[in-house]
Amino acid sequence: MADYDLAIIGGGLNGVCMARDAAGRGLRVVLIEQGDLGSGHSASMGLMQGHFTGIERGALLGISRLLAERGKWLNNAPHLVRPLQMTMPAHDDHRPPWMIRSMLQIYDRLSPRQGLPRSASLDVTHHEAGVPLKRPFGLAFAWSECVADISRLLVLAAVDAAERGATVMTGARCVRADRTDIWRLALVNRGRRTSLTARALANAAGAWIPSVAETVLRIAAPPMKLMVSSQIVLKRRFDHHGVYAFQNNDRELIYAAPWHGDFTIVGNAERPFTGDPAIVSASAEDVNHLCRATGRYFREPVEAVDVVHLQSALYPAGLRGGDGGIGTVRFDAGRKAAPLLTVFGGDATMSRRRAEMAVSRLTPFYPMSRPWTATAPLPGGDFPWDRLGDQIERAQERWPFLDARQAARLVAAYGTRLEVILGAARSRDDLGPRFGPDLTAAEARYLMTNEWARFPEDILWRRSKLGLSMSRESCEALARFMTTAAEPQPYLSSTANACVERSVFRS
Repeated sequence: MADYDLAIIGGGLNGVCMARDAAGRGLRVVLIEQGDLGSGHSASMGLMQGHFTGIERGALLGISRLLAERGKWLNNAPHLVRPLQMTMPAHDDHRPPWMIRSMLQIYDRLSPRQGLPRSASLDVTHHEAGVPLKRPFGLAFAWSECVADISRLLVLAAVDAAERGATVMTGARCVRADRTDIWRLALVNRGRRTSLTARALANAAGAWIPSVAETVLRIAAPPMKLMVSSQIVLKRRFDHHGVYAFQNNDRELIYAAPWHGDFTIVGNAERPFTGDPAIVSASAEDVNHLCRATGRYFREPVEAVDVVHLQSALYPAGLRGGDGGIGTVRFDAGRKAAPLLTVFGGDATMSRRRAEMAVSRLTPFYPMSRPWTATAPLPGGDFPWDRLGDQIERAQERWPFLDARQAARLVAAYGTRLEVILGAARSRDDLGPRFGPDLTAAEARYLMTNEWARFPEDILWRRSKLGLSMSRESCEALARFMTTAAEPQPYLSSTANACVERSVFRS
């Protein structure tokens, strides 16, 4: 008998959503990730949308599916997914106003009725959305979308999977997989060689899928052309909580959104990528492209010297959100060959549905319960999406030493599970040493114990974005704390360089 029913290689969004879905259906699941969970997804703006410009291509069915999934995430992860207003200034060089208005009317009809405002025309000369814009822009269009903390969503999906019985292995690399009627996997798990068996295998290694296929599985790699998507982070450029969608010369949209309090994120710059996925990075041209595109709209000039942080991620080319964003699910099995799933690409909004489809391909091979994730909240998300403010108020009543900003950050990260971290604390001092203005030893210890954080950057750049405002001295203090708070392991010997390596423009 095999050790597991399903082994999944890759702890990105596709991998963890598959692990969650399969574990909840009663399968014995192991998730194998060579680095940290979501290492390739920390570079994301987190927009969950239907991509209304897909109407130009007639992708109405795909848009409808995306909007339905957006609604499920809003209901099931209200601490991580929040609604907001998207604003698009009208520009004479691009789509005429009548076209945008007509497309948004169709978009409204495709959108589920969840209490979100319908689209509207705005006179931005007398609206807060017009304050940061150049004066020629007087007309804009607004509609409702959602933004998500994808890194947190991904980690909490893994937490849910583990609580339902899945084994989550980070810092573990599959070096060989032999296929007979079962899979026999050889691993290097944090420096130690081990092995396991599984009745089915899923290759969900993201940009590493071709490498896993050729070197680990020893089969032909699926065709996959990669694109690199980059964003830049600036000091906050506007005070409201909406997102701007700026039309660019290539008819694609450049977005500018509030980001973790004091910052604005701008993206995406996209281009083909070849090479080692481990060294993907934004180029100087990517930065200049985003600065130029944004500078056409913002009154305050945007220059490369204004960038305080930049980030990049890879995704398969040709998978556009407006076309449904479902991605690719490949299935292979034979009479004496254990099942193999290959899952890649697609919009983040469709990750739950994509995982459900992938796991369902295994139903002919062994019994499992019905799909369940459409109505199941992620950990901490067991409250209505329009009651986030109530949760923040309750947190301040329960722990009066939290100011409004601190309470909002913690509730947005942990939802109703904040009690596990703060417990009976009566003051900030009860939470142990502080690292910077926000991170405490209690929170760091929780992330290490319950969310697989091993290095400072796991906490500062994936489970939060506190690295944006943390000093080098605080990073070093956190690194020392993480070394002493955990059992001595070789992987905890890293320095605080990991905390700041991505903020290359910060002084």
